[in-house]
Amino acid sequence: MLEPSHSEELPPIPDKRYFTIGEVSELCAVKPHVLRYWEQEFPQLSPVKRAGNRRYYQRQDVLMIRQIRALLYDQGFTIGGARQRLSSEDARDDSTQYHQLIRQMIAELEEVLVVLRKTA
Repeated sequence: MLEPSHSEELPPIPDKRYFTIGEVSELCAVKPHVLRYWEQEFPQLSPVKRAGNRRYYQRQDVLMIRQIRALLYDQGFTIGGARQRLSSEDARDDSTQYHQLIRQMIAELEEVLVVLRKTA
C-alpha cells in the first residue's frame, strides 16, 4: 500500500472541543502510533488523558500536530530540529501555522457559503 503524499491538502478541522486519536490521525494524515511517539518527543503536545488512558486532543493540539507534520514531512526537519524550531522564538512567526489557520478559515467559509446558497 502506498503512503499518501505528504503535501496533500488536509481536511478542515471540525468545530468540536475534543478529538479522539483516530479522528486526529485522519485530520492530520498521521498514524496513531506516530502521534503517541510525537507526544514523547514534543513537550508542546500533551492531550488530555481520561479513563483508561484514552487521549482527547483539543483544536490547538491538532494545529500543533499539523505544524510538526509540516516541519518533519514537508520541510525535512529531523525530530530534534523540529523540536528546537518549535521551542524557539521563531515558532511564533512561523508561516506554516498561519497558512494552516488561513486554509482552515477558507474551508469553513466555503462551507458557510454552500449552506447560504442552499437557503437562498
